[in-house]
Amino acid sequence: MTKKTGKEIEIKRIDHRGYTGLLTGVSDLLEQARHAAARSVNQILTATYWEIGRRIVDFEQRGARRAEYGVSLLQRLAKDLSARFGRGFGYSNLNLFRQFYLTYHDRRPILQSVTGESLIPVNTPADRPLHQGFVLSWTHYVRLLPLEEQRKRDFYEEESRRAGWSVRQLDRQINSMLYERVALSKKKGELLKKAEEAGDRVSAEEAIKDPYVLEFLGLPEPISERDLENALIRHMADFLLELGYGFTFVARQKRLQIGSESYYIDLLFYHRGLRCLVVIDLKVGKFTHADAGQMNLYLNYLTENEMLEGEESPIGLILCSEKDEAVAHYALGKLTNKIFASRYKLHLPDPQILTREVEAERRRLEIRSQNK
Repeated sequence: MTKKTGKEIEIKRIDHRGYTGLLTGVSDLLEQARHAAARSVNQILTATYWEIGRRIVDFEQRGARRAEYGVSLLQRLAKDLSARFGRGFGYSNLNLFRQFYLTYHDRRPILQSVTGESLIPVNTPADRPLHQGFVLSWTHYVRLLPLEEQRKRDFYEEESRRAGWSVRQLDRQINSMLYERVALSKKKGELLKKAEEAGDRVSAEEAIKDPYVLEFLGLPEPISERDLENALIRHMADFLLELGYGFTFVARQKRLQIGSESYYIDLLFYHRGLRCLVVIDLKVGKFTHADAGQMNLYLNYLTENEMLEGEESPIGLILCSEKDEAVAHYALGKLTNKIFASRYKLHLPDPQILTREVEAERRRLEIRSQNK
């Protein structure tokens, strides 16, 4: 038997006294430091690009014939910067920096070096709130720039900060018109909470919106279900965009032969992320419990006769112009199949009304959070 050395005994004694905990703690500390460093680098880059945009605009405003002067300036500056610093400073990027400053000209971030010294002389108070700077990555702001309304940009910026959305998640929420749906929803708080908790992997609850905005159809009210269906087919590209990422069109008026009866599904889609068929039933007027029963019939048939190996059970969406939340709760609750009832809007309200609704809900959530 080999006699253990003093060093081996000491190592064993250290392990016994919680070395695993020490290792875990140090590892967590390093991970936090790396994330903090990444955030700092992002903030420095974003502030730098804002300052570049400011200096470009200031230089432009000294010259005559600004439009032609601006283009030639950016082209020359892009050539010289690319020669010195390589990729990332081409004409299109410099134009983005310029647009970034013009969009967020009211903010003046404190740009500091890694030693903490200010690189830009500013007269900003030391206790300036964080939201006056830039809390997201540059790539996030690139996605926000095309939004024309400042209030809408501010909404998505704040939600991205609060929920820690990646650029991909932010893009998904913008494409799903979260801002408009929050304003139109009767359950604003729940919708915001669901959006903030959304991960990269989509669930059926996240894939289905409420309400859907079908303004692109240009239809007057009232309309028939057949008119609505025909309009959606004519504007299928726009409808797919409104449905969201992952939907593919399968069929319209798909015939189901059940016993001696024939039934027809208005619209049938497939969702790539959910890996399942999605049945859409169109209703002009209020949602009723009978609509839920009919959809349940469709889904039971598709489950037994249409599902392919590896697919998930189909889900149903009843698209109606009106919905009583209490009726929907009891009609759809405790069903084996997943069935959703969502409203559709043929026209968006005035932008000021949308903004007022969103801001009122945000204030309510902030007050409730402070009280807690």
